[in-house]
Amino acid sequence: MRILVIGNGAREHALAYSLSSDPRVSDVHVSPGNAGMTGCATIHPDADPVELAKQLQPELVVIGPEIPLVAGLADMLRAEGFSVFGPSKEAAQIEGSKAFAKDIMLRAGVKTARAQSLEPGARDEDIDAALAHFGPTFVVKDDGLAGGKGVVVTEDREAAVAHIKSVHQAGNPVLLESFLEGPEISLFCLVDGTTVVPLLPAQDHKRVGNNDEGPNTGGMGAYTPLPWLPADGVETIVNDVVKPVAEQMAEDGVPFSGLLYAGLAWGAEGPAVVEFNCRFGDPETQAVLDLLETPLAGVLSAVAEGTLDQLPPLEWKDGYALTVVLAAEGYPESPKTGAEITGAEPGSEERGIRAAGVAEKDGKLVSAGGRVLNVIARGETLEEARHAAYRVLDTVDLPGGHYRTDIALPAVEGRIEI
Repeated sequence: MRILVIGNGAREHALAYSLSSDPRVSDVHVSPGNAGMTGCATIHPDADPVELAKQLQPELVVIGPEIPLVAGLADMLRAEGFSVFGPSKEAAQIEGSKAFAKDIMLRAGVKTARAQSLEPGARDEDIDAALAHFGPTFVVKDDGLAGGKGVVVTEDREAAVAHIKSVHQAGNPVLLESFLEGPEISLFCLVDGTTVVPLLPAQDHKRVGNNDEGPNTGGMGAYTPLPWLPADGVETIVNDVVKPVAEQMAEDGVPFSGLLYAGLAWGAEGPAVVEFNCRFGDPETQAVLDLLETPLAGVLSAVAEGTLDQLPPLEWKDGYALTVVLAAEGYPESPKTGAEITGAEPGSEERGIRAAGVAEKDGKLVSAGGRVLNVIARGETLEEARHAAYRVLDTVDLPGGHYRTDIALPAVEGRIEI
C-alpha cells in the first residue's frame, strides 16, 4: 500500500512514521515534508499535491494541516479519484470559521463559550461596549486560521483591545468569548458521517513558558492519557459534544469525514467546547499515535472509504506517552533559524525524535522554524514517561533552543482535578 502524506511538521512526521511501521504499507511519501523525515519516508519538497498524487498513484492520501483542508484540497483530490483522509472544504469550516462552528454547536445543543463577533472597522466605542459584556478574563480570537497563535487570554483590558485591533488590521473578524473554567482536554475523534470513534484523550500545553506563562504558541508539549479524567469522561464528550456536532453537520448536508478534534474545558457543569479543529492536533498527535497498537493505515483508510462503522475496536499500548517540543531561540515572537541541530539526525524515530521546523544545510540539520523538533517517550507511569523524554532531550543540542520542563508535571503531582 502506497500512502501520500501532505504537510511538513512533526505531526506529519509522526503520521508518516506510524504509517511506515504498518506491514501492509510498501512506501510512504510526504510533501513538502522536511529533512528530518527521510528515515521513514520519501520527501517531495516542491510538488503540487494533486500532480504528485497523479504521479505516485497512492492508495491513500492523508492531509495533515488545516490550511490545505480549508482551501479544499481534499475535494480536489477526491475529484481525481483518490481516497482521502480529511474533510471537504465545507466541512473544514468547523475550524476555518469560528462563527460557523458556533452556529453548528448552538443548533446541536452543545455547550460552548458565549461569544460575540466584531467585524473589521469596529469603532473604539463598539469595542468598549462589546468588552463590557465579558471579563474579568478576556478571550479574544482571530476568527480564522492562526496556527494556534490567534488567541489572547488575558485579564488586561488594554492587551485585549490591542489584539482586537491587530486582528482587524489583518482584515479578519474577531470573536470575543466568555472564559471557560476547568482543565483543558483534547479529544481526537475519527468521524465518518455520524459514526464517531474516539482516540485517547490528551492535554496540550499552549503557553511558551513553565507554569503556563508567556504567550500562546502552537503547543509546547502534550501527554496522554489523562489520569485525572473521570472513567466515563471520553464517553461523555463523545455523546454530549462530538456526536451531536457530527449529526448536525450531516443533517446540514455538510458531513464530516476525517479527524474531528474537540478542544474542551471541563468545568463544574461538565465539558464545554473551546474550539473544534478539522485535523489531527499538534503536538498531541505525536503522543497519541505512540500508544496506538492498531495499524494506522487501516484506521485512516476505513474513514476515507466510509467503512469506519466496520472497524474493529482500536487497541492501545499500556502506559503513558508524552511529547516535549524543542523550540528555536526567540520563539514564538521572532524565532531564529539556521542553527545547527545535533543528536537528532534522520532515522532517530526509535529514540522518539520527530522533526518539525528543520532543513538540511551542508549535509547537516539546521533549524528552519519556530518549533524545531519533538521528543516522545513512553512509560508505565506518566512520571516515567516524563523522565524518559527529558533524558532524550539532554542528548539533543540546538544553540539558543528552549523547551518547557514542566510538561505533564501538574498531572504527575496531582494538581489537576475536575
